[in-house]
Amino acid sequence: MHLIIPYAASHALHDPKALTGLQLPHLQDLLGLLQRQQTTQSPLADTDLHMPHERLHAHALGWNGQADALPWAAWHSAQNSQPSSAPQALITPCHWQVGMDQVVMLDPASLYLTDDESRQLLQAMQPYLLEDGLQVTWHSALAWHAQGELLAHLPTASLDRVTGQNVKPWLTDHPAARPLHRLQSEMQMLLYNHPANDAREARRQHTVNSFWLHGAGALPIDAANPAPRTQRIQVPDALRASALRGDVQAWRQAWQTLDATVLAEVLDHLKTTGQASLSLCSENAAHTYQAIPLAWHQRVARIFNKTTPLTALEALLTP
Repeated sequence: MHLIIPYAASHALHDPKALTGLQLPHLQDLLGLLQRQQTTQSPLADTDLHMPHERLHAHALGWNGQADALPWAAWHSAQNSQPSSAPQALITPCHWQVGMDQVVMLDPASLYLTDDESRQLLQAMQPYLLEDGLQVTWHSALAWHAQGELLAHLPTASLDRVTGQNVKPWLTDHPAARPLHRLQSEMQMLLYNHPANDAREARRQHTVNSFWLHGAGALPIDAANPAPRTQRIQVPDALRASALRGDVQAWRQAWQTLDATVLAEVLDHLKTTGQASLSLCSENAAHTYQAIPLAWHQRVARIFNKTTPLTALEALLTP
């Protein structure tokens, strides 16, 4: 079992006491049994299109040849028994907040977009999407599924990379992205006076004035029908929403719930089988702990140099 925890620590939690006194007994026990084996510290966090937990997950799935294109849309389709070699992507309707010197994408979840509003907006956008060869189907209010050759070699920043950030650095200048940039401009004009947005504005809600395309690409050839994996991969998103909001109290509560459930399960699995891996991730770092045999002197050293949850999580935020 390999447990990958996104936002185990987050730079968005500006409260210096966010980690202080956080009680995580199962994480404590796991850190006492596992040894840190791999550290990924990305100096390119400001330009890397994907988060450390996304790259770790892709590596665990065997996508070792993938660089900027991590085809999460195609992977999700395959998980739902709809495997396809066609290039795919996810489209998320969103709000770009225009400021004096930057345009920030608000967390799409903060829009509280209804299914009906989402369907209306997609219906209005469909003719323009079709002109560029994109077949788009509605999946949920914040996730539309796209398919088309335009997505074959299109590097796209993940939604987590852009949420709450200035969008400009993430608008790739790759030649394949030119139709996408045009589409985004056209959709901003189309959506400006859409009835669904007029109603939202009347309720003093943020309008949907753009979209973000992410998870683009086609599955690697050997991933459409992969061989059975030797270990189960879990990537819980329990900490994501509160971290993106910078909500310290909600994040701490989510961590305690995660510790009492998923980490308790991993600890039981480790004690039963002797095997488990744990990856703790922040926005620019990932530390992986594994069960490995230790020499006697290493076991003695561990007694005097115990890794605590506090030190493990603080290490994720250290440059």
